[in-house]
Amino acid sequence: MARRRAKPASGRTLILSDHTASSGSPVAPNATAGSATFPGSLESCTLNPYESFPIITSDLAEVDRVIKQRLDSPVVLIGTIADYIIGAGGKRLRPVLLLLFARALGYGRSEADQHAGHHWLLAAVVEFIHTATLLHDDIVDESTLRRGRPTANAQFGNAAAVLVGDFLYSRAFQMMVEVDQMKIQRILADATNTIAEGEVLQLMNCRDPGVDEAAYLRVIRYKTAKLFEAASRIGAVLCGASEAIESAAAAYGRHLGTAFQLIDDVLDYSGATADLGKNIGDDLREGKPTLPLIRVMQAGTPADRAIVSDAIRDGGTEHFDEIHAAILRHDALGYTRRLAKTEASFANAALAALPPSLHRDALLYLVTYSVSRSN
Repeated sequence: MARRRAKPASGRTLILSDHTASSGSPVAPNATAGSATFPGSLESCTLNPYESFPIITSDLAEVDRVIKQRLDSPVVLIGTIADYIIGAGGKRLRPVLLLLFARALGYGRSEADQHAGHHWLLAAVVEFIHTATLLHDDIVDESTLRRGRPTANAQFGNAAAVLVGDFLYSRAFQMMVEVDQMKIQRILADATNTIAEGEVLQLMNCRDPGVDEAAYLRVIRYKTAKLFEAASRIGAVLCGASEAIESAAAAYGRHLGTAFQLIDDVLDYSGATADLGKNIGDDLREGKPTLPLIRVMQAGTPADRAIVSDAIRDGGTEHFDEIHAAILRHDALGYTRRLAKTEASFANAALAALPPSLHRDALLYLVTYSVSRSN
């Protein structure tokens, strides 16, 4: 199967258009209609769903419309906090996955599909669930910065933030019932429950230097990758895809979500606050044994292991520079990146089950982006 690969050099162009059908053949790189150009290297690229995926621009606009409409509440504080969170932006990765899989598998070819707008409604649902998890995450972690702005709990207080998170969860379930597909309801209900289990597992792992790689990867699968998996699977279910295609979509989302979180772990020790929109060293400050630290515990000297163990147990950044030096000395970031790339290769392989299309090309690009990003 021929694939167009993302160029790491400047001037990469991905041909993606709302109105162009793909035959699966390569499109001339100098084509202009419907093209999206990514300036500079992928490492410096900031993913903006509207700019990066013009092939689904109109769909994303409809999803934003649904989000604004469904955030409406007579309780003023709910609207204020919800607008604050949604207005902070974000990559919209989970809605993008749902939309790309739905379009790649033929959703919207009939007027009935487009009129129903279930792909827009469910894309908004997964964004609401994701946003609710962020609200609750920030409260548990006592975070003060997200997406370059004070977190909702820092701005409005813990009580208001957790209750608005509850509102978003309950509104999401109201919306998913409207689609009236039990299979989709089951996927989302199971995903939400798994995410909650992941949150509890992460809480149990905090300040525990004995957490190993397998236990940590389980947290990632539950807490982060599960919603990527659900969004991708729902895109296939909406189209009545075969079980094989549905499983491939789910596998793509699961592996992409895992790779994405692993790179988040890398960036916590190698990024910049301005790029990430959050404080560097937050994971260490919260006593989270993420993979770079676990790798030092595996490969480091007794002195390295002792300082990392103490930092995880105490949840502080007093020795951040020494720990960072140990991470670099033992190539813990490289180790984590290599594991992320392995997960990315599994995600790429899953896309072999999809027919060639521009939407599949966009999904391939997302894999490249997920392991090459700087934020």
